[in-house]
Amino acid sequence: MHERITALCKEGDALASAGRPDDAKQKYIAALKLLSGEPGQWEAATWIYVALGDVHFHAQDFDKAFKCFYNAVHCPKGLGNAYIHLRLGQIYFEQRLFDKAADELTRAYMGGGIDLFMEDDARYLAFLETRISL
Repeated sequence: MHERITALCKEGDALASAGRPDDAKQKYIAALKLLSGEPGQWEAATWIYVALGDVHFHAQDFDKAFKCFYNAVHCPKGLGNAYIHLRLGQIYFEQRLFDKAADELTRAYMGGGIDLFMEDDARYLAFLETRISL
Protein backbone atom coordinates (compact mmCIF):
# COMPACT_ATOMS: atom_id res chain seq x y z
CA MET A 1 0.00 0.00 0.00
CA HIS A 2 2.80 2.42 0.93
CA GLU A 3 4.49 1.93 -2.45
CA ARG A 4 1.26 2.64 -4.34
CA ILE A 5 0.55 5.75 -2.27
CA THR A 6 4.09 7.01 -2.79
CA ALA A 7 3.85 6.35 -6.54
CA LEU A 8 0.53 8.23 -6.81
CA CYS A 9 1.97 11.18 -4.91
CA LYS A 10 5.07 11.28 -7.13
CA GLU A 11 2.80 11.28 -10.16
CA GLY A 12 0.78 14.08 -8.57
CA ASP A 13 3.94 16.07 -7.88
CA ALA A 14 5.07 15.68 -11.49
CA LEU A 15 1.68 16.75 -12.79
CA ALA A 16 1.61 19.77 -10.48
CA SER A 17 5.08 20.77 -11.64
CA ALA A 18 3.97 20.38 -15.26
CA GLY A 19 1.12 22.84 -14.73
CA ARG A 20 -1.63 20.23 -14.60
CA PRO A 21 -3.16 20.89 -11.16
CA ASP A 22 -6.48 19.15 -11.82
CA ASP A 23 -4.72 15.94 -12.79
CA ALA A 24 -2.41 16.28 -9.78
CA LYS A 25 -5.41 16.63 -7.44
CA GLN A 26 -6.85 13.39 -8.76
CA LYS A 27 -3.63 11.52 -7.96
CA TYR A 28 -3.51 12.92 -4.42
CA ILE A 29 -7.16 12.10 -3.81
CA ALA A 30 -6.60 8.56 -5.11
CA ALA A 31 -3.69 8.23 -2.67
CA LEU A 32 -5.87 9.40 0.23
CA LYS A 33 -8.53 6.85 -0.69
CA LEU A 34 -6.00 4.04 -0.32
CA LEU A 35 -5.61 4.78 3.38
CA SER A 36 -7.83 2.49 5.42
CA GLY A 37 -10.07 3.84 8.15
CA GLU A 38 -9.71 7.48 9.11
CA PRO A 39 -7.04 9.15 6.95
CA GLY A 40 -6.05 11.34 9.90
CA GLN A 41 -4.50 8.40 11.70
CA TRP A 42 -1.87 7.92 9.01
CA GLU A 43 1.35 9.91 8.73
CA ALA A 44 1.03 9.57 4.95
CA ALA A 45 -2.18 11.60 5.13
CA THR A 46 -0.18 14.51 6.52
CA TRP A 47 1.96 14.89 3.42
CA ILE A 48 -0.86 14.00 1.03
CA TYR A 49 -3.02 16.78 2.49
CA VAL A 50 -0.04 19.15 2.25
CA ALA A 51 0.50 18.31 -1.43
CA LEU A 52 -3.20 18.68 -2.19
CA GLY A 53 -3.33 21.91 -0.20
CA ASP A 54 -0.40 23.32 -2.14
CA VAL A 55 -2.23 22.70 -5.42
CA HIS A 56 -5.23 24.62 -4.10
CA PHE A 57 -3.03 27.35 -2.60
CA HIS A 58 -1.24 27.99 -5.90
CA ALA A 59 -4.63 28.09 -7.65
CA GLN A 60 -5.66 30.70 -5.06
CA ASP A 61 -8.54 28.52 -3.90
CA PHE A 62 -7.92 29.43 -0.28
CA ASP A 63 -11.03 27.77 1.14
CA LYS A 64 -10.03 24.36 -0.23
CA ALA A 65 -6.39 24.96 0.66
CA PHE A 66 -7.40 25.77 4.23
CA LYS A 67 -9.37 22.53 4.54
CA CYS A 68 -6.37 20.53 3.38
CA PHE A 69 -3.87 22.23 5.69
CA TYR A 70 -6.35 22.12 8.59
CA ASN A 71 -6.61 18.36 8.04
CA ALA A 72 -2.84 18.06 7.76
CA VAL A 73 -2.20 19.83 11.06
CA HIS A 74 -4.47 17.26 12.75
CA CYS A 75 -2.65 14.28 11.27
CA PRO A 76 0.43 12.62 12.80
CA LYS A 77 3.39 15.03 12.90
CA GLY A 78 1.22 17.83 11.52
CA LEU A 79 1.01 20.03 14.60
CA GLY A 80 4.29 21.89 14.89
CA ASN A 81 5.24 21.29 11.26
CA ALA A 82 6.61 24.68 10.24
CA TYR A 83 5.57 24.36 6.61
CA ILE A 84 1.96 23.55 7.50
CA HIS A 85 1.85 26.53 9.86
CA LEU A 86 3.36 28.73 7.13
CA ARG A 87 0.62 27.81 4.69
CA LEU A 88 -2.12 28.20 7.30
CA GLY A 89 -0.74 31.65 8.11
CA GLN A 90 -0.63 32.61 4.46
CA ILE A 91 -4.19 31.41 3.94
CA TYR A 92 -5.43 33.36 6.97
CA PHE A 93 -3.58 36.39 5.61
CA GLU A 94 -5.30 36.03 2.23
CA GLN A 95 -8.64 35.74 4.01
CA ARG A 96 -7.82 38.94 5.93
CA LEU A 97 -7.85 37.13 9.29
CA PHE A 98 -4.72 38.91 10.41
CA ASP A 99 -4.56 37.85 14.07
CA LYS A 100 -4.80 34.19 13.09
CA ALA A 101 -2.30 34.80 10.29
CA ALA A 102 0.16 36.32 12.75
CA ASP A 103 -0.23 33.35 15.10
CA GLU A 104 0.38 30.75 12.40
CA LEU A 105 3.20 32.67 10.72
CA THR A 106 4.88 33.06 14.10
CA ARG A 107 4.66 29.29 14.62
CA ALA A 108 6.19 28.80 11.18
CA TYR A 109 9.00 31.25 11.91
CA MET A 110 9.75 29.69 15.30
CA GLY A 111 9.83 26.21 13.77
CA GLY A 112 11.51 26.88 10.45
CA GLY A 113 13.28 30.21 10.68
CA ILE A 114 13.47 32.95 8.11
CA ASP A 115 14.61 30.58 5.33
CA LEU A 116 11.15 29.01 5.29
CA PHE A 117 9.73 32.34 4.11
CA MET A 118 12.28 32.96 1.36
CA GLU A 119 10.57 30.92 -1.36
CA ASP A 120 7.22 32.68 -1.08
CA ASP A 121 5.88 36.18 -1.59
CA ALA A 122 7.81 38.63 0.60
CA ARG A 123 4.61 40.24 1.86
CA TYR A 124 4.04 37.40 4.32
CA LEU A 125 7.37 38.02 6.00
CA ALA A 126 6.83 41.78 5.84
CA PHE A 127 3.49 41.31 7.57
CA LEU A 128 5.04 39.11 10.25
CA GLU A 129 7.68 41.77 10.89
CA THR A 130 4.86 44.16 11.85
CA ARG A 131 3.76 41.71 14.53
CA ILE A 132 6.97 40.28 16.03
CA SER A 133 10.66 41.15 16.19
CA LEU A 134 12.64 38.98 13.82
